[in-house]
Amino acid sequence: MNRINLRSTEMIIACWILCTIGCSTAEPKPAEDTVTQTKTTTEVFSLTREKLPSAIQIPGELIAYQQVDLYAKVNSFVQKLYADVGTEVKAGQVLALMDAPEISSQLAGAQSKLKSIEATYLANKASYDRLYQTSQTPGTVSQNDIDQALAKMNSSEADLETAKSAYREIADNRNYLEIRAPFPGVITARNVHPGAYVGPSGKGSELPLFTLQEQKKLRLVISVPEIYTGQVKNLEKTAFTVKSQPEKKYEASVSRQAGALDTRLRAERIEMDVVNEDKKLLPGMVAEVNIPLAADDSNFVVPKTAFVNATEKKFVIRVKNNKAEWVEVEKGREAGNLMVVYGKLSTGDQLVKVASEEIRNGSSLDVIKNTTSH
Repeated sequence: MNRINLRSTEMIIACWILCTIGCSTAEPKPAEDTVTQTKTTTEVFSLTREKLPSAIQIPGELIAYQQVDLYAKVNSFVQKLYADVGTEVKAGQVLALMDAPEISSQLAGAQSKLKSIEATYLANKASYDRLYQTSQTPGTVSQNDIDQALAKMNSSEADLETAKSAYREIADNRNYLEIRAPFPGVITARNVHPGAYVGPSGKGSELPLFTLQEQKKLRLVISVPEIYTGQVKNLEKTAFTVKSQPEKKYEASVSRQAGALDTRLRAERIEMDVVNEDKKLLPGMVAEVNIPLAADDSNFVVPKTAFVNATEKKFVIRVKNNKAEWVEVEKGREAGNLMVVYGKLSTGDQLVKVASEEIRNGSSLDVIKNTTSH
């Protein structure tokens, strides 16, 4: 039994030695490469010159074609009103009747004075005519008497003209007691009631009797920024919308351009006429105006993504010999996803399509892929 156990032990030791030798002599299997190098793909495009037609949206205001505040010409009392807010009136229509008793008294006095002076003038004229007829017989009337009669007649004639002027002035003031509409329109404000004491602005009335607006024709007023004034010189028509009817587009004809810039806004005032027969548009509405801009001379056009507006400077990135080069530029007009740039660029330059400050000036670009600018 001892001999058998010894042989078993020897066999186990021999197997262990063989396994140890086999493991130590086997070549190690190389590990698989799990790291894959990645390369950044930089899209570039060739710079070209193009014309960039576009349009801008500018807020505008609709105002009445004509608007006037109506005051009393003379100090008086409101006797009767013939119009109220919302009343549509015609040109010359009486809106209010005023009462001023002192004017009637002044007119009666002026009329009496006029008649008195007129009678004096007629008497002097008749006296002169008789003397003149008598003087036709030589030696009957002296020349001095004729001259005095003529002077008296001329003096009374001048007094008569003065009296007539005074009478007309008072009569005109009486006519001012009727407040009439100077043009057709709509009464948009009334600030008095019958019995109110009124007069000229600052002399009896702080507020006007009525405010009258012409609404069947409106003015659309916009202020075009200085940068776009060159493209709107030949503008004839525009389209616009209002908030109350966003689905409907209206048309306006350009009628007046200021030809100068507002010093506060640095913009040019443009007025357009809008036909408003149905009066669906109201003065005071804010409009969103679409202004088409004419395409000017060809310029360098790039996608907006190629332009970097950094705190340091505004630039595009040109690729030269696989290196990034920052080129400082100024921004021009925009249209959609395109824009005009101005700088030291040349046709055919390769620019990065999606530029950013992360692409540093002078850095190497691994792979370059040509694409279109649009």
